Amino acid sequence: MEPRLDYHKANPEAYKALLNFEIAVNKLGLEESLLELIRLRASQINGCAYCVDLHAADARKAGETERRLYSLLVWREAPFYTPRERAALAWTEALTDLSHTHAPDADYKALLAEFSPAESVAVTMAINAINSWNRIGVGYRKVAAAD
Repeated sequence: MEPRLDYHKANPEAYKALLNFEIAVNKLGLEESLLELIRLRASQINGCAYCVDLHAADARKAGETERRLYSLLVWREAPFYTPRERAALAWTEALTDLSHTHAPDADYKALLAEFSPAESVAVTMAINAINSWNRIGVGYRKVAAAD
């Protein structure tokens, strides 16, 4: 896969705007490990190899185990996730694949059962941020560094 455009250089102000949004999301009080699970799951759904690589590494740094990272694709069947994480992952999937899911009431109710209203907005903002990064990464063919 060949990169299409260096979006950092092509429009630094646009890049800075999204980066500032990401910085704000990081200050909304959610656990770093939860944010990385959200980022990794959305990136898997969106097929953003760059972001999958990046957030798998960041999740490890935040204390995630290999077992939980490997089973994230099948989190519904795996016993390794808390109810809070499950609610966030379901909401991540619902909002990432919005045209098919339409943000089901069951996922919304699960979210509110585990998160305060302010936290639910923080989760939603984190999902929005990573989906934006994924669309940039896939659209401009951002490539992960080879080992």
